[in-house]
Amino acid sequence: MTQPSTPPRYDKGMFEKARAGDNKALESLIIATQPDIRRYAKRNCSAADIDDAVQETLWLLAKRIGTVKMLTSLPAWLFTVVRRECLRIAQRTKGDSIVNKAENIDEYQDDVLLSNKPTDALRIDLIRAIQALPEHYRHVVLLRDMEGMSIEEIADKLQRSRESIKAQLYRARLLIREYLI
Repeated sequence: MTQPSTPPRYDKGMFEKARAGDNKALESLIIATQPDIRRYAKRNCSAADIDDAVQETLWLLAKRIGTVKMLTSLPAWLFTVVRRECLRIAQRTKGDSIVNKAENIDEYQDDVLLSNKPTDALRIDLIRAIQALPEHYRHVVLLRDMEGMSIEEIADKLQRSRESIKAQLYRARLLIREYLI
């Protein structure tokens, strides 16, 4: 079977070369990740702050690519950076006073609440959120939530402790929640 739709935007070779300091690979990686970063920013920033958040995130990606250990961690890392940049920009432009925050609380909430989304749109977002997880988190989530395995069964299968599986599942679900919000 052939893979449908879009070709991979970035691959492990490009990622590793960028981490090693190859400027061409870094430039390609920045270009390839920009649509994801912009999409994340649209979900987390006010319309006026999207471009600033994208620019700051791309700058941080160029500066700190060496801190991202695996390609599978990159989407979650980018999402976290974008979210923090959006909050930082919003705080800077709105001020830090409690009165300002209370008056503008609606600006911090999502335009579309998850509960009001059509079922198909929510499913697509959930699939994307799971795909954006680092592989070790995604594997645990799929075993638990899709295959219905117990924590003990997953721990036995992956030869890990019950506590480590619970911690991974917790972190994975937090990342999914952040992605969806």
